[in-house]
Amino acid sequence: MSKPYNRKDTYYKQAKAEGYRSRAAYKLKELHDKFKLFKKGDRVADLGCWPGGWVQVACGYVGESGKVIGVDLVECDPLPFSQALLISGDVRDDSTIAQLMEQAPDGFDLVISDMSPKHTGIREADVAAMSHCSELSLWAAQRLLKPGGHWVTKVFRNHELGPFVQQARPYFEKVNQSGLKSTRKSSSEIYLIGMGYKG
Repeated sequence: MSKPYNRKDTYYKQAKAEGYRSRAAYKLKELHDKFKLFKKGDRVADLGCWPGGWVQVACGYVGESGKVIGVDLVECDPLPFSQALLISGDVRDDSTIAQLMEQAPDGFDLVISDMSPKHTGIREADVAAMSHCSELSLWAAQRLLKPGGHWVTKVFRNHELGPFVQQARPYFEKVNQSGLKSTRKSSSEIYLIGMGYKG
């Protein structure tokens, strides 16, 4: 029997204490510890960035010489980092992609996505909606990444995961799958990490 959902778990409380906007900040930290995603001066695009926890973490890794562009349908409150830019927009729109590319004309070093749909409670609909978010992040990454860049996206363990991994593989030197300690115990989410975009 799975544990009951606890919104205010240890990571939630830690995020509040350390000033992060969401517990998801620790997921990105854990991913960086495993895969060394960030370098100082990197250009990073965060897709589906609300409320801004991943932008906060990314800003710390890239430093003031870097740039972190967060985009979401929901407007994010400003962040006190000179290297952060938050855009309200739909990643599916060419105009939003163009706005992102204005900030990194030579392409992004890293595209990250923790996008999630609003859950309906209907399993088939929720699986389809989550798969769409993952596919959207891959579509955007192909337009935003510079050759050699990296991509991170959230996925869920379901019957569509295998085909999606196969879909992503040709675009990267390597595609890793990783579960995280900071993921809620009741969740089936994992992350795909595409290393070395082939362009």
